[in-house]
Amino acid sequence: MALPFSDGPVEPDGTIQPDGTIQPDGTIQLGGPVPPGGPVETSPQCSAKGCRAAAVWQLRWNNPKLHEPDRRKTWLACDEHRVSLGNFLDLRGFLREVTPFGTASDAPIS
Repeated sequence: MALPFSDGPVEPDGTIQPDGTIQPDGTIQLGGPVPPGGPVETSPQCSAKGCRAAAVWQLRWNNPKLHEPDRRKTWLACDEHRVSLGNFLDLRGFLREVTPFGTASDAPIS
């Protein structure tokens, strides 16, 4: 089942597969080719699929079937997508907290 989030489809066990291309050696290539001159610096963006708005919120979550109770993964959200991303996680029992996002050093993005 494909979902409207950039992290890709959800598997039956609740894990989310990343968008990307599977290479012949089995590795996953995320994103496109590196532009001439190296990678482009970007500011943290909303995790909703297709949204490039600046991150304003961090949604901290874990899947209790896969993660230790104190482990937190982070999705970033703009004001427009905070509720829809939060509802997606909350309906599955994954959402642990929603806090303002200030800088990339506020939370490791995983």
